Order: sequence, then structure tokens, then C-alpha cells
Amino acid sequence: MAKERDHHSNKDKKLLVGVVWNFSTELKLIFMALLVIFTLATLLPFIPSSSFSLSASDFRFCISRFSPAVVPVNITSTAVNKTEPEIDRVLDNGVIKRTFTGHGSAAYNFVTMSAYRGGVNSFAVIGLSSKPLHVYGRPSYRCEWVPLDPTQHPVSTTGFKILTDWGYGRIYTTVVVNCTFSSLSAVNSGGNLILHATTGDPSLNLTDSIPVLTEPPNSVDFDLYTSSAAVKKKYDYLYCGSSLYGNLSPQRVREWIAYHARFFGDRSHFVLHDAGGIHGEVFEVLRPWIELGRVTVHDIRDQERFDGYYHNQFMVVNDCLHRYRFEAKWMFFFDVDEFMYVPEKETVESVMESLEEYSQFTIEQMPMSSKICYSGDGPARTYRKWGFEKMAYRDVKKVPRRDRKYAVQPQNVFATGVHMSQNLQGKTYHKAEGKIRYFHYHGSISQRREPCRHLFNDSRVFLENNPYVLDTTLRDVGLAVKTFEMRTIGDRLIRTRQ
Repeated sequence: MAKERDHHSNKDKKLLVGVVWNFSTELKLIFMALLVIFTLATLLPFIPSSSFSLSASDFRFCISRFSPAVVPVNITSTAVNKTEPEIDRVLDNGVIKRTFTGHGSAAYNFVTMSAYRGGVNSFAVIGLSSKPLHVYGRPSYRCEWVPLDPTQHPVSTTGFKILTDWGYGRIYTTVVVNCTFSSLSAVNSGGNLILHATTGDPSLNLTDSIPVLTEPPNSVDFDLYTSSAAVKKKYDYLYCGSSLYGNLSPQRVREWIAYHARFFGDRSHFVLHDAGGIHGEVFEVLRPWIELGRVTVHDIRDQERFDGYYHNQFMVVNDCLHRYRFEAKWMFFFDVDEFMYVPEKETVESVMESLEEYSQFTIEQMPMSSKICYSGDGPARTYRKWGFEKMAYRDVKKVPRRDRKYAVQPQNVFATGVHMSQNLQGKTYHKAEGKIRYFHYHGSISQRREPCRHLFNDSRVFLENNPYVLDTTLRDVGLAVKTFEMRTIGDRLIRTRQ
């Protein structure tokens, strides 16, 4: 019996050795995988969080890459769709209640454009977010400041969201997130601002952690935020332009920039945003002013990937507001087919001094025809005039209201719009028409041809059921503007075409 047991024992050992030998390659792979996992688990706590982080979107991406290989192609698979489809039902009143179930992600949770420090303890984050999320969900934001100094602890606060486009948004809506901390260290040691954006979707509530701003050590001038408001700014007046798109007229742009460079004076600056409208010919018109330091152009064409209102102009003007917030005493918001004007008895300086107690004032529109021209100089000379010289007929049809434009003292504004700001501290003045107005030549900037379609030499005109009166207010300053341009940049633009 003992011999028989030894015989069976030796047989079992040989069988075990054979099995191990046959599967030696697979066992080696398993042992190697376990070794790698244990090594990573040991080293992971020593890896800095700033150099290695995984957000919810990263996990979703990884899962999506593996899911086709793991999940069989079967529309009824619970692994593919964990949400059971709701069944249409008939209500008591006979109405068929239809249902809609969302799958996947149709729009980004948050699209970052920029983030800026707004004070010793505050920041502003400007971007886009899914419009349906903000209409039907409850998205929220949390701001976290992570110091670069390891001896300092991160701090966090609830982000206050401002929706600036008042319902104009399309697939995306503009969001300005104000991050105000109870206290931050002012030792200038640098840090990272992290925005934690939560979708607030009742069926799929996810949070993305987004690094939006990095401040290197000793990069912040805290005196900028603590000094008296009387400190002289870099600019007295800064123009923040909306998105420029389409086939713009180089000549109209030439006239607009020359007029306003003279109007606002040497201590002014113009920020233009190119959404496809600053093509080669227009850029050549701007080049002399860029070289003089009077104009800055931002290329924002990439924002076209995100379908927001009017080439995302709400996002663009808010970026401009916060980017230059501490560099200008006043900011103006209007378009490149609009011309500011103050009466002869006034100057820009005297008007702005009289409005210093207000954080914002709105500006009345003077609508001008973009196709009726004054022919008092003769047709041949009329066609050689600049646009604002010959388009001299003002629309006097009575309407309930017309759009206004505006100017603000930017340090008092948290977010802004296209026609005015509704997010500011301080007072707004709406009766400045006796001090400043703007003439609006609607659509003239996008015409690459001679604008005059009708020539008149009358003080009153009635055309297409609309009354017009001759208004030579801007026509009278045409020669002064041309002389200013020649003295400032020479004759470089004299051959500019329509």
C-alpha cells in the first residue's frame, strides 16, 4: 500500500510540474503585472499632485477607449446603456407623454478662455459652458488656490457664476466665475488656481477640475490692487471691441481708427478681436497704428468651434474687461461702424470728469443712412470723400427705443455685456445725450463697394417710407481727421481701397 501511495504522489508531482511548465509564460506575465502594480502603488503617494492628476473627464476618456473592445455590439446591453429607456405613456387627458433620454456628451462642461487676478483675494474666470446645462440643470463651481510653497495649505471657496448674455446664448453660453477667497497670502510665492466645474445634471453629475491660472513666484504687483484709485493709469481711455468677422472694408476701418485715435487722444488704446474679419488688407490699415502702440489685435478665430451668440462676443468683451481692468480709467464698448462725438463746447476730458461719480454711463444713438449721400460738392468729389463725410443723412423716424452703447470705470465692474453692464458696483447714468452721442452707420463696415446708392442735395429726404434730415456734424470734422492721420502715420494708407 505504501508503494502504491508513493507511486500516486510521484504521479501528482509530475502532473503539477507539467502544468506549471506548460503555463510558465502566462505566469511570468501575471507576476510582472503584479510587480508593476505594487511598484506604482508604492510610488504614487510621492508624486506631486500638480504633475499628476486625473479628472472625471480623463476617466471617461479612458473608459471610452476600452469600451468598444469589451462591450459587445448590442443596443440592449446594460453595459452600453445603464439608463433604462422610459416608455411613452398616455395621460388622463388623452395626451401622449413623450420621453427623451440623453446619451453621451453633446457639449463641453466648460470652455476656458482666460482667468485674471481681480484683487488681493479675488480672481475672474471667463469661458463658455453648455447652454442646456444652465437652463435645465444646476451647474456649480468651486475655486481652489494651491500655493507653490509646500508650507502653505490650499484654500477653496464657492465660485459665483455670472451669466452675461441674458439668454442670447446658443449651444454655449458665456460664464464669468468670480472667485473671492476669505484671505490669501500676499507673500507673492506663486500658486495655481483650479476651477472645479460640476455639471449639475440630475442623471450624470460630474465634476471637472480645470487648472485655469498659474502665477509664478514674485509675478504679482499687489500695489496695483491696494493703491488709491487716484493713481494714474496707463491709459485714460481703452476701447474694447467686439468680434470682427466677415469681409470688412479696409477704407471704413481706416476712417474709424483715424477718427477715434484723434478723438480719444494720445493716452488711449484700442483692442480689436479678429474672428475672421481682419483679413490681409484690413491688417495693413491697422499696421501703422500697431507699430505706434495705439492698437492691439487678438486672434480669436479658434472660438468659432464653439457655437455661441454672435461669434461669442459676450465672452470676448468680458475677457477684455478683466485683462485690462487695472490699466485704464475708462473703458468704451461700441462697434466699428459707430463714431463717438461730443459737442464743440465740450471735450472728451471735460465730459469724463463730469461723469466721474458714475461707474457706468450709456450713450444715445444717432442712426445714419448707409446708402444715402450728400452731393453738395458735386458727384465726382462726393465719391472721393470719406464715408462719414458723405453719408450725412440721419434717420429721424420715431421709434420706442434704440440700442445704446456705454462706457465704464472697469475697477467697479464684475462682468459686462454688449449694450451695458448689469454686474457692477456704483451708479449708472442714462441721460448723457447732451454730453456725448454716437453716430451709427449700420452695415457700412461690411460693404466692399462704394456705399452711395442715392445722391441728394436737400436738407430733408423721404426714401422708402423713412424720413431723413441732413446732419453734417461728422462731415465738418473730416478735414481735421485726414490731417491728423497724415501727421501721425504719413501717407502709407493713401491708396487704401474700399
